Amino acid sequence: MSKLKNQKDSRSAGGGRSETKTIQEELNLREGQSLELLKELHILTRDGRMNQDSRRKLKQVYHLTQFIEAGMSEIVQRKQSDSALGVTSALTIADHGAGKSYLGFILYDLLIKNKLDKKLGSLHAHVYGIETRADLVDASKALAQRLEFAQMTFLNMSVQQATFKEALPEHVDIVTALHACDSATDDAIAFGLEKSAAFMALVPCCQAEMAGVLRNSKALSLSRTALAELWRHPLHTREFGSQITNVLRCLYLESQGYSLTVTELVGWEHSMKNEIILARYSGQKKRSAAERLKALVIEFGLESAARTRFAKIYQ
Repeated sequence: MSKLKNQKDSRSAGGGRSETKTIQEELNLREGQSLELLKELHILTRDGRMNQDSRRKLKQVYHLTQFIEAGMSEIVQRKQSDSALGVTSALTIADHGAGKSYLGFILYDLLIKNKLDKKLGSLHAHVYGIETRADLVDASKALAQRLEFAQMTFLNMSVQQATFKEALPEHVDIVTALHACDSATDDAIAFGLEKSAAFMALVPCCQAEMAGVLRNSKALSLSRTALAELWRHPLHTREFGSQITNVLRCLYLESQGYSLTVTELVGWEHSMKNEIILARYSGQKKRSAAERLKALVIEFGLESAARTRFAKIYQ
């Protein structure tokens, strides 16, 4: 009887850990992921359940986290070398269009709170969340305080404002923008260039500006070139506008010394805005990329938007 009781007590004592492990496995969460954080972000319900919309959202953030982790590891190695030479600095991440800061919090929870600081030794890491909606910034500040995520700062401002604000460091290692709408992705690129970012992870969304320029010049373009058939119909205008915008962004980054990987974030069944641009600074500025960008801009009549968005090659 005593033996049976001890076995029962043993199972009871470990029940919390077993339950947590079961939830982690059932929901396919990453190792070390805080369930309490996911509940605070309303990705998990209080009883540990997740609906389909939250599952899609978390899958996107996890995939982006994996891409960022790879870039982060490269930067950490460089900082370790610098540290050995007596040069110390924090690893800094700026998350633009942060919204409710799902990405920033999960990055901090998985890669910084328990792991990254150990890798960096005496160095530390800091996440900056940039968001224009004051209520979301206030909510993120309160959550970071409750969870004791001390190396997180949330700023109520636009990407453009953040570029020259003293609240952010002169140099930022990693720039992210998950579904930054329309020209906000271009603002994030401009921020990354100004801050000499070593790595950028960009998931563009709602690229309406170029589509609007194409739409306004449609009549002239149709008479000038057969290529205008690519955007003659409204649906094609929107889709082609999105495509040409991202092509120009890639050429711009290459012209400024970045090597690129362009791929899918997750399966198309999860999100139609699914393209991710990963840019690593190599220092090799490609003059041919700038020339091709300018040629495409002229071919498609996009000068009015391009001179603002890709300012460094028009200076």
